[in-house]
This record gives sequence, structure tokens and C-alpha cells, in this order.
Amino acid sequence: MAPAEVFAPTLREVMLRPWWIGMLLFALAVAAVFAWLGQWQLGRSIDTNPPPPGITETVKPIVEALPPGQYLPEPLVGQRVDVVGSFVADDFAVVSSRFNDGVEGYWVTAQLRLDSAGLPVPTSIATAVGWTANRATADAAASALDALAGSAVSLTGRLISDEGPALPPRGGAVTDMSRMSPAALLGMWHDTTDLNVYRPYLVADGGDSLAGIVAASGLAGIDSPAPAQGSNVNWLNVFYAVEWAIFAGFAFYMWYRLARDAWEKEVEALEEAAGSTPQEVET
Repeated sequence: MAPAEVFAPTLREVMLRPWWIGMLLFALAVAAVFAWLGQWQLGRSIDTNPPPPGITETVKPIVEALPPGQYLPEPLVGQRVDVVGSFVADDFAVVSSRFNDGVEGYWVTAQLRLDSAGLPVPTSIATAVGWTANRATADAAASALDALAGSAVSLTGRLISDEGPALPPRGGAVTDMSRMSPAALLGMWHDTTDLNVYRPYLVADGGDSLAGIVAASGLAGIDSPAPAQGSNVNWLNVFYAVEWAIFAGFAFYMWYRLARDAWEKEVEALEEAAGSTPQEVET
């Protein structure tokens, strides 16, 4: 009697087997998790309560804007504040790679010891007080401004995030700075025992004392425009949401690919078995 003919299963028949139905349910669960993550990421990509335009231009006392020791949140970058305090002697430093109206030059910076109700004592903020295109002028201004140390000053300016410390330029002195970093300046300041320090720095652009400081030092005022109005859409989060959607689709693709591979191997095995004769087996 001739052996019964064995027919190869179709891909659909393989996919409907209990094992692959179970794998499909697992793929559905994985895709559901990825879809939820994508929806969560998309919900975070749009700021439904953005700050009003021009909010940074309303001058606030610094104690109302941000306490010392905290990072500057994005809505407050460029916030104008007023401060009252005095410069600390021998803590005027020069920072290079500063641009004023597109011209590269130098900032003269200072440790401003704050004198405001509501702030812990002592508290300081790194302050950029003026700009010049010439390094020699900047060094001379830093020395001249020591005469104002201890005198009360009242300034208005913008809060800007720490740019982070950097190595000094090749061949330069270890005190040369090309980034405005309160963390780096703190390492060079005097009288820092138990000192509270603001993480952002202040770019002075007005106030009762600024004109006299600029005139006494030969510096120019720092060009400090209002920050550009940002979009209320976080495109990075949108990109992440798209990635999660792709991962969800990939879960189904993996299930299909594995099921197809299993079907192809089964069909190939049946074809090989059907093509083998008794003589071929004996040899």
C-alpha cells in the first residue's frame, strides 16, 4: 500500500496553532505597553500652560525669582531681577569669548554679596558687570573696580544658566576662563566659608549703580537682549513618541517573522522527507 501523501501546512495554519496564538497575544501585550509609553511621551511634548510672552521682562527681586543653590528652570532663563549688595574685594575676574553686538571681547565679573531680606546669610551671585574688546582694558578694569568693594550697589540684570567649567586655553594661565561658570569662579573667590551661592549668574544691564560702575572702570555695558520666545512643542519628546510607535509595530513584525521562519522550516523538512527514496536512505 502506498504511503499516505502528506501535505505541507499553509502559513495561516501555522499561525493559528496554539503556540503562535499565544505568541501573538504576547506581542499584543508588548505593543500595548509601547503604545502607552508613546501616548505618555506625546502628552509631555506639548506645554499646555506655557509662560506668557515677555514674562522675563518683568523685573522681580531675586529672592522672589529663585532661591540660592537651585538650578535655573527653563521658563526663568533670562528673567530680569534686581539685586542689592556689595562687591567682595579681590574677586573681580575676566572671562573671555564674550560677544557684544557680534564683537568678541571680555567680561569683567565679580562676586556680589547680596543684602536682601529673605536670603540666607551670606549669599553671593556671580555677576558680569561690563564688557570690553581689549584684554588689557579688562584687566585694568578688574583692578580699578576693587575700589568699589564693600560699597553698596543696586543692579538690575538677567539670570542666565551656568555654562559649566572648562579647561583654560592651551598655553594660558590656570585662572584664564572662557566660560561664565559660577562653579569655577567659586574656586577663586575669597571669604567663602558657609557661603550660599546662586547656580545661575547675573548679567548686569541696568540699575542705579551700573552707570557709575561702567564709567569708573572704562567698560561698556553688556548687550543683554530678551530671550527668544520658545515653542510650546518639545520636538525631542515627539521624536520619542514616534520611536515607541515604531517599537510597537516591530513587536508584530517579530511575531510574523518568527512564525514564517517556523513554517518555512517545516515545509522544507517535509519536502526533504518526501524526496528521500528507500534506496537513497540505504546508501
